[in-house]
Amino acid sequence: MNGGPSGFNNAPITRAFVISCVIFTLVFGIQARSNNLGISYQDIFQKLKLWKLVVSVFAFSSTPELMFGAYLLYYFRVFERQISSNKHSVFILFSLSVSLLLEFLAVALLKDPSLNSLTSGPYWLIFSAFVPFFFDIPISTRFRVSGLRFSDKTFIYLAGLQLLLSSWKRSIIPGICGILAGSLYRLNFFYIRRLKFPEFIASFFSRLSLPSVGSTSSAVPTRNVLGNVPSYAAGRQVEVNHPTPVSSTPEPPEDSIATLVSMGFDRSSARQALVHARNDINTATNILLESQSH
Repeated sequence: MNGGPSGFNNAPITRAFVISCVIFTLVFGIQARSNNLGISYQDIFQKLKLWKLVVSVFAFSSTPELMFGAYLLYYFRVFERQISSNKHSVFILFSLSVSLLLEFLAVALLKDPSLNSLTSGPYWLIFSAFVPFFFDIPISTRFRVSGLRFSDKTFIYLAGLQLLLSSWKRSIIPGICGILAGSLYRLNFFYIRRLKFPEFIASFFSRLSLPSVGSTSSAVPTRNVLGNVPSYAAGRQVEVNHPTPVSSTPEPPEDSIATLVSMGFDRSSARQALVHARNDINTATNILLESQSH
């Protein structure tokens, strides 16, 4: 289980976020300031060090945490592919807002001197993503080691556990707050799952770096010849005016099929959806999700 094809195909928001985490961690680690980046009530509300709040959102406090955190963020790119970049942006913003609020409340209520500051890094996003990972990602393989049962999801949980316990209470609290934020999003708190950012948000992040190798998104603009009309609608319009034999549709790429399978869809259904969507993976995902809702 690897979250679909390698690279950040159809996941520009995740790509930008991972790059930001690496840069912030390296910069502040070189300056030997990483241990002072933890969020504290005094810094934010009394000393008004808002820069510290921004940096603590991205920068991990150590190299091992960066390695485990970046790996989990990279794997969880599958959720951006599943719900689209515009909705994933809402998920990120909602997880950040709710987690920070819960963290400040926890520190204020516990009044523990050892919790003067919580560990830095995107724990809020990583552990929010564990909620859909638990409910929505199916187990594809199971195996035994010394009589113990494991699955391909076990390694993701172990990486998360390592990150959760990396700084004991200073990291456990942000992790728990992230899980609560992810649960509220899944429960559609305030109908948050209906919201999405404008299309230009994803387009902006897509232009920040070169397209991933083998990305299917580069072919979308050439198919969408009707401007702002979605690609699947454009395809239907072309079929009405200029009927095309079904056999002319190219065979769906294996990486696109693998992406849909990694989301939990059946391989045969994924292939058929891609054929109907003219190999547009975003449209194929919508077709499969709509078929499940009926």
